[in-house]
Amino acid sequence: MGVMRHIVSYEAEPYRRELDTRVVEAGREGERPYAVLEDTILYPEGGGQPADRGSIAGVAVLDVQRREGAVRHYLEQPVAAGDAAVKLDWRRRFDHMQQHTAQHLLTALADDRFGWPTTAFHLGEATCDVELDVPSLAPVELELLEETVAAEVRAARPVTSRRVHPEALPKLPVRTRGLPAGFTGDVRLVEIAGVDLNTCGGTHVRSTAEIEAVKLLGVEPLRGGTRLHFVAGARLRRRLGAHEARNAALRALLGAPDDELAAVAEAKLGQLHAGEKRLRAAEEELAGALAEALAARPGAVVAAGFEGKDAAFLQRLARQVAAAAPGKVALLTSAAGGGALFALAAGEAVTADLQALGREVAALLGGRGGGAGRAFQGKAASLAALPLAVERLTAALGPV
Repeated sequence: MGVMRHIVSYEAEPYRRELDTRVVEAGREGERPYAVLEDTILYPEGGGQPADRGSIAGVAVLDVQRREGAVRHYLEQPVAAGDAAVKLDWRRRFDHMQQHTAQHLLTALADDRFGWPTTAFHLGEATCDVELDVPSLAPVELELLEETVAAEVRAARPVTSRRVHPEALPKLPVRTRGLPAGFTGDVRLVEIAGVDLNTCGGTHVRSTAEIEAVKLLGVEPLRGGTRLHFVAGARLRRRLGAHEARNAALRALLGAPDDELAAVAEAKLGQLHAGEKRLRAAEEELAGALAEALAARPGAVVAAGFEGKDAAFLQRLARQVAAAAPGKVALLTSAAGGGALFALAAGEAVTADLQALGREVAALLGGRGGGAGRAFQGKAASLAALPLAVERLTAALGPV
């Protein structure tokens, strides 16, 4: 069992990217090998912030969690106890530092300036969000909040952390939702000078200027409150770059400038829908003519095969044939990939049990199906026995 150790490096030195330490415990949790270190620069998941990634003795760290009073580093493969070099995935860490500090700033300003307290925080792979205890937010309110956050980013306010005894908390203007059940020891506080003092164990940048910028992306109602999505820092720049690349591709496809892309796309979609409507009407007209031609064929059974047609087409055409030839049965098939489809329909004058005949046809074709009344459809393993199926139907119906 792991023993709690005074892990300080990811807290005291959040900008440190490498550390020489020792593996003091190596084990497995189920199928996952893990290592406990004497000290670590890798942050364990908590407080809405995901775990860091990196390596220990050259072995990839897949996750970091607090377990049984210790920080466990879950590994791609086992490592031995003893001296080990730890390396941090800095790009991931600094992204989390930017997003988390942006959340502190956003939460403080939303609460103090606008009266919208935060009830939850989530740092996602692509975007982040806070849940605000407010029924809704209008676009003008979002714009004002974003401008307020931007002003504090430009102010380059120092961001620091310290630990205090729990008895000191009531005397401090601390923003907190309370300490975890069973918590003991000093409490870590993160402060944005002049803006916020918060209980938090996460990693943060040294100044609000290092957040770079914060963009509010939109809101959605949630549990009686409002979920507000945002991005900050390098993540914002990458997102803007992706948007610009998409816009360039759309400009080339649609032959329109950025401010006309939506209108041109809407017009193109309208034209497409109108074309699809005309095509469906033409297909219906052709299907009607085809049904009349098939119904005019001699014999009690009208058999026809198609390539690549779906079940809906076969069923619709079979019903049209049966309606045009009340004394006949239509047996239509379609080859599709490695298998086939079939559909049966009987005219009003046919007295034979089509459901029983349908099951016989399905068995002859090595498939299965079902239906009701004067329609039956299914899948076939092969159409090799189709002539036998036509013979069986013809024998059951007799001459027309």
